[in-house]
Amino acid sequence: MFTPHSLEIALLMMITSAVCWGSWANTYKGVKNYRFELFYWDYAIGIFLISLILALTMGSTGIDDSNSFLNNVHSADTSNIVSTLIGGAIFNLANLLLVAAIDMAGLAVAFPVSIGIALVVGVVSSYALQSRGNVGLLGAGVVCAVIAVIMDGKAYGSLASAGRTVSQKSIITCVVSGVLMGLWAPFVAHAMTTGNTLGPYSIAVFLTLGALLSCSIWNVYFMKKPLVGEPVDFSGYFSGPMSGHLLGLLGGVIWGTGMVFNLVAASFTGVAISYAIGQSAPMVAALWGVFAWKEFKGAGSKAMMYLGLMFVFYCLAIVLVAKANG
Repeated sequence: MFTPHSLEIALLMMITSAVCWGSWANTYKGVKNYRFELFYWDYAIGIFLISLILALTMGSTGIDDSNSFLNNVHSADTSNIVSTLIGGAIFNLANLLLVAAIDMAGLAVAFPVSIGIALVVGVVSSYALQSRGNVGLLGAGVVCAVIAVIMDGKAYGSLASAGRTVSQKSIITCVVSGVLMGLWAPFVAHAMTTGNTLGPYSIAVFLTLGALLSCSIWNVYFMKKPLVGEPVDFSGYFSGPMSGHLLGLLGGVIWGTGMVFNLVAASFTGVAISYAIGQSAPMVAALWGVFAWKEFKGAGSKAMMYLGLMFVFYCLAIVLVAKANG
């Protein structure tokens, strides 16, 4: 099993992870006239396939490696596999809502609001389950994350003055997505720390498998009762553009690569540092939204001021949470 043997390699993997997590949604932004509910099927397939491929290659080096992917799965407790599958299903619902929010509000709003709330929920729930870390720094980090979310919401609200459509539903969707996004991690943490544990490659495979399997529940529901537009039939998937299918798979491969790299790097640096760097992904997504997709074009100086404050407070939140758990 490949794991980084130097801080430089671990840091490179974590930075790659953050870039992947903050960039995969560009593949959906690049799709034209293709519903996100249909796009998401290919995305879910993509995250599972790349996780499995990396597990069978990077995670399976060495013939007698007892920690290799297949050996690890064979020795792990069944309860840990089930726990990870459940975590994957919860993550998938959160991520579906995130993509819906991107569809409604754009990258620069949906990512920071949703993941900012996830950071708050994750920190609070983790501390409630296991009182580890400096409570003062954790509290300050939570406050900074909340302020960052408020600043991003204000930036989005200021678009109304520029004659742009502002959707209250999109903010509610972001909030629900963020709460759910902060709740799946304890299931994975349990599988990594209790009994006969799962390794990073095994976690990635079963997490993404849980996500893919749960599409038959979550995604089918949103196809019948969409948050945006009319109900969509599954026949639209087969008649959809090839570019839509390829971009969906590519988006899944990008996100899945980021997940595997983050989990593997954590085995060297520890979860706190890997988590903190990975959580900088919304800043990457916001940069894409502002500069590549021009989501705040013509919004005025007030909106840009709020966005700048959002970046500052979000970065402070990440640093404080990392220091509290370091």
